[in-house]
Amino acid sequence: MPEARIGAIVIGRNEADRLAAALRSVKAAGLSTVYVDSASSDASVAIANGLADRVIELDPAIPLSAARARNEGLAALAVQWPTLKHVLFLDGDCVLIEGFVPAAAAVMDARSELAVVVGQLVERPAPGNIFSRLAALEWWSATGDINNFGNLGGIMLARIADFQRVGGFNPRIIAGEDSEFGVRLALAGRVVTKIAHPMAEHDACIDTFGQWWTRSVRAGHALTERYMLHGRSKVQDCKRDFWSTLFWGLAVPAVAILPAWWTYGASLLLLGGYPVLCWRMYRWARRQGASSADALLSARFGLYSKAANMIGLVRYFRRRLTGQVRIIEYKRPTLKETAT
Repeated sequence: MPEARIGAIVIGRNEADRLAAALRSVKAAGLSTVYVDSASSDASVAIANGLADRVIELDPAIPLSAARARNEGLAALAVQWPTLKHVLFLDGDCVLIEGFVPAAAAVMDARSELAVVVGQLVERPAPGNIFSRLAALEWWSATGDINNFGNLGGIMLARIADFQRVGGFNPRIIAGEDSEFGVRLALAGRVVTKIAHPMAEHDACIDTFGQWWTRSVRAGHALTERYMLHGRSKVQDCKRDFWSTLFWGLAVPAVAILPAWWTYGASLLLLGGYPVLCWRMYRWARRQGASSADALLSARFGLYSKAANMIGLVRYFRRRLTGQVRIIEYKRPTLKETAT
């Protein structure tokens, strides 16, 4: 069985409400599992101790990040089970869908050039929650080999040799580390592909506009860092996103608003570009198969995200000046303090 050559790493921070389901889904797949905890203040560690084969608690004195958690998890996995060839990475807010691991392993075995296989991430329905619907729209992408690494998330089946070859995830990247990992694989001549099999059920756990906004600020930070690292490589990672953020998040409002007093308000007409942008995003979503309502929702929040992404861009450059590495959290800590 392919699973005999595969181990799993589950990472989490204050995911007690969801972690047991994540670990049980991996256990049901028959995978040896390492859980890595990023200084949770809830019952995550206690829950993991009863379900994972090994639990690692990261030292909070060293900057925390999903990249660091996955790297340390893989290092422990490789030492304890040295014969493993592949590793499944799963976040603590996800439940692995039955059948994905053997399906992904079979594809990887058939194509020696593959370094990573992913499937469709399914957002857990939350009736009446538009942010859950936005997440579902965000996760969708076409199957086949991936060239836009924004479509590569942290849930994946990876070949351990390739992971080690490129040095794993960059631990200094606080968001978008999964996409940046994919870029380095591509630059090394390796391939990332997406199969049609559903991969995992995800719970975004976003209930308010404030949480969504913070996550969008985080996304702006991520796309800026990815552009600075690889935007001028042959992959041109995030080149379009970076310049679009600068144009719509800074240039247009500055040129429209700052000279308004001496143009007698005429420059404000430039703000008419935003409805045009919204229409373009709506049409793009419709071409991807979204319903009219979903396309409108996606376009409306896509417009809002330009301002949030711009804040993230500024925060990235401020971080570079100060040298601080601090994660941007948008989820509320769980209220569960004891394992159940």
